[in-house]
Amino acid sequence: MRGSRTDARRRRHLRVRKQVRGTAARPRLAVYRSNRYIYAQVIDDDAGTTIVAASSREQALADKGLTVDTAKEVGTLLAARAVDAGVSAVVFDRGGYPYHGRVKALADAAREGGLKF
Repeated sequence: MRGSRTDARRRRHLRVRKQVRGTAARPRLAVYRSNRYIYAQVIDDDAGTTIVAASSREQALADKGLTVDTAKEVGTLLAARAVDAGVSAVVFDRGGYPYHGRVKALADAAREGGLKF
């Protein structure tokens, strides 16, 4: 019996997570995309803590639908918060999603905001 699309994404994510690990010097930028929102966190896996986070559920973005433009705004917001927290370089964890559309828009906006990956 075949699994669902969600199961396949989780398997891809686990495959990526075997390789990608965030440290204090270079934390992990993790992306989660639901049908309605997009979330991004900068995570120090050694300490097990989230350094900064941003999502499309925040007050300024909540009334907008989930589009590529919304994902860009989340990426820009996350990059600004990360730079303020002293993070300049991250490793990118696409969460098992294809690097396309909203995920790519968030990553590109984070790069433009000052994060290096």
